[in-house]
Amino acid sequence: MKGFGPWLAVLAVVVLLSALRLRTLAALVSVAWLLWCVWTWIRPTRRRRTR
Repeated sequence: MKGFGPWLAVLAVVVLLSALRLRTLAALVSVAWLLWCVWTWIRPTRRRRTR
């Protein structure tokens, strides 16, 4: 359940911006969040040094 916090927060921000008729900003927030999620899924993992 802990992992849903950021998702719910972004969803709340997008819904609020849309309700305030700031749909362009809401779309930008949505696209930025999507790009961030994709980046975290595909970014190269840091290699740990083995001794």
